Amino acid sequence: MKVAVLGGSGFMGSHLCDLLSSKGHKVNIFDIKKSKYKKKNQKMYIGSILDKKELSLAVRGCDFVYHFAALADLDIASNEPLKSAKINIVGTINALEICKKYNIKRFIFASSIYANTEEGNFYGSSKQAAESYIEKFYKTFGLNYTILRFGSLYGNRSGRGNGIQDLINSGKKKGKLIYGGSKKAARKYIHVKDAVKVCVEVIQKKYQNQYLTITGKRTVKIKNLINILAKYLKISKNKIRYLNIKNADHYDIKPTPFKPRIGKNLKINKEINFKKSLMDLIG
Repeated sequence: MKVAVLGGSGFMGSHLCDLLSSKGHKVNIFDIKKSKYKKKNQKMYIGSILDKKELSLAVRGCDFVYHFAALADLDIASNEPLKSAKINIVGTINALEICKKYNIKRFIFASSIYANTEEGNFYGSSKQAAESYIEKFYKTFGLNYTILRFGSLYGNRSGRGNGIQDLINSGKKKGKLIYGGSKKAARKYIHVKDAVKVCVEVIQKKYQNQYLTITGKRTVKIKNLINILAKYLKISKNKIRYLNIKNADHYDIKPTPFKPRIGKNLKINKEINFKKSLMDLIG
């Protein structure tokens, strides 16, 4: 089977490419930059998700497309709404258009648990909008999909913005562990290699046109995580700080489920006569 991984040079995308190749699939990597982890039997296509011509070269002839290209840093997206919309929404629509053009069997999308919550700011909004477009492309054009809503990922190759990696980096460089939120916070962490195993499994037909949430099995308290890191990094308790910053973009223990806003019907006291207005239009 031939597969294109959009965003295949990144954290999760590169691990996915590794696993797909190890299972005998032909892999096209598409990203804005060359992958550090590219294998000899993988093809590299460098380009922007916003450029349909470049995107077409990577997608044409493939059976499945994994769309992992995104502005994935929640904090950056929260300060750059237009950029997050261009990459995460317009970029997704571009990918959908190309997949429709080349009759791709399925479009597999890396979304987030923030797509269905009140938290996440513009990042969550962009993922929610992208999901809506994906579903409408299926209903309108018959482009099959699988939407994967990931929780908190960790593991090697992670970049800026990854919670655990940021703590480790801070501990190594500064000899301190500083967490912006509360010590009561908790996450269901999942290792990136476990996550990509699921990504490969969803190729099965039973996962077609499904929304799937992918998180770790256990809830890990941030306090316990930091204590473990402090032990391994040999950081004393007086070098641990919780800033308790109230940040509406990030959830504390559990994300708040998104609730649709249903508008109220406003009644017009005296309407223009419908039949008379039609006669006026007809002349």
